[in-house]
Amino acid sequence: MAAKPPSVARLVRDAFARPQRHRYGQHRLQRADLYVPRGGGPHRTAILIHGGSWRAKYGRWVLRLVTADLVRRGVAVWNIGYRRLGRGEGGGWPATFDDVAAGIDALADVEDGSLDLSDVTLVGHSAGGQLALWAASREDSAVPVGRVAALAAVCDMSKAEIAREVLGGSPAEVAERYDAVDPIRLVPLPVPVLLVHGAEDETVPVRRSREYAAAAHAAGGDVELIEPPATDHRAFVDPRSEGWRVAAEWILRAWSNSTASPSTRSAPSST
Repeated sequence: MAAKPPSVARLVRDAFARPQRHRYGQHRLQRADLYVPRGGGPHRTAILIHGGSWRAKYGRWVLRLVTADLVRRGVAVWNIGYRRLGRGEGGGWPATFDDVAAGIDALADVEDGSLDLSDVTLVGHSAGGQLALWAASREDSAVPVGRVAALAAVCDMSKAEIAREVLGGSPAEVAERYDAVDPIRLVPLPVPVLLVHGAEDETVPVRRSREYAAAAHAAGGDVELIEPPATDHRAFVDPRSEGWRVAAEWILRAWSNSTASPSTRSAPSST
């Protein structure tokens, strides 16, 4: 049964609950916030990576409301920040990617016995979706990643003009950088992938997720694409939206299935 949507008042209250604040580096943006549900746990854990075109004006605060919703559902959340483009932050290649990797790995050093870190889910929106898909490909991650949910993600950096600024050149000029971090060049991932993308998205076209899903399937990957109706690019930061509901319920269902025997797990589907 689907969870009852929270009230606006509760969302706002929970979103501004004080998290445990952690550093994973000396730069002011090398921070992560840990939100832990009430109770002793162990709590399933999700790592959230915010979007915003890799630009400085967006930060981990963008995902506060959906963080609150996951905590309400009993999930611990590690919401990471990272260096981005502009304002002298020093983001782009390779700093942004170094930060995301370090931010994820830092969770392994958090001393909180209520966290279950045996099967972590990566969740990213927009540019954060690209970062989540890339991070799931890392072979040396200190945190066991069980799956990734990419929401309105930039799945093909070669077709995003701003990626040239992020990576310091075009695919022809810095091909090795695109090969290293561009999601569509990294298929198949070793973990299941959920893509949720609205057909009305005017910021990142849904065809990018469709192309990624096709490429991943062709390479033998486990990928599911869902296109919820009436879902634009920004809907995924609102826990009352259909796009977020689909993502949250998939995450919880995937954890439930991971505790079942292989013969009883649900088979992936695609749209």
